[in-house]
Amino acid sequence: MTMSKAAATKQAILAKSLELIYRKGYHGTSIDDIIKTTNVTKGAFFYHFKSKEEMGLAIINEIFYPQVMDGLGRPLSQGEDVTEGIYKMLHTLLFDDSVFRVEYGCPVVNLVEEMSPVSEAFRKALGRLMQRVAEALESALLGAQKNGQIRADVDTKGVATFILTGYSGVRNLGKVLGRTAYTGFLKEMKTYLSRLK
Repeated sequence: MTMSKAAATKQAILAKSLELIYRKGYHGTSIDDIIKTTNVTKGAFFYHFKSKEEMGLAIINEIFYPQVMDGLGRPLSQGEDVTEGIYKMLHTLLFDDSVFRVEYGCPVVNLVEEMSPVSEAFRKALGRLMQRVAEALESALLGAQKNGQIRADVDTKGVATFILTGYSGVRNLGKVLGRTAYTGFLKEMKTYLSRLK
């Protein structure tokens, strides 16, 4: 099914806005920067979004949410060992340059840090996304627990939180220390995950 011209324009604005925000931050990206990069008029921007905030929230809800949930769903539902699936997912997120750039970190984590303290709307939208990620990890771990892949005494909610916080932290550390931070993190994460069995 082909996308309408208006829908295609909206998607183009969101994609280019995300690129700019990923490199420069939300506050460092102006509507004028977005308009210049997308080659749309100011009128076209405001036809799709009432404000920069509405556009930023659309990035979370229309780009991040489906991509993150799809990206989580595949490695966690392929029937393989869940600990191996989590490790592979983390390895891909950290080392596949087509996903994110080491010097810029993770766009979701960046927005959590930049916008959650200053915008209730962003805090809620990002909180919903992070909660769903935590729930997806916990659900996969609970399934593994029922199948005997991991120990019955494992606190699946705690493990999901630990994985999320570890990933968020190492993404930020990578901005200043480079990929060496990722290597050490993944080595320790592999050991940690193996101890869940």
